[in-house]
Amino acid sequence: MIVDIRTATVTAKGQVAIPKQAREKAGLKQGDKIAIITHKDHVELRPLNQLSEAMEATMLNMPVLKREWDTPEEDEAWKDL
Repeated sequence: MIVDIRTATVTAKGQVAIPKQAREKAGLKQGDKIAIITHKDHVELRPLNQLSEAMEATMLNMPVLKREWDTPEEDEAWKDL
């Protein structure tokens, strides 16, 4: 359910400030960690403490795992197993 819509500007470094009203409605405080979930057509920000087990499983999908694990360092670490 959409509660509010705000806008923000992406900086040259790719940074975005979350507007105060949006932070307050989401219960975000300084130092909170958020998940940045990329879909084909949008980006979703979620407080890490609000991720469900199903969402965590979705975040660990095969393309993400392949990118993280398909490295020379990982190959070297697992070569003797």
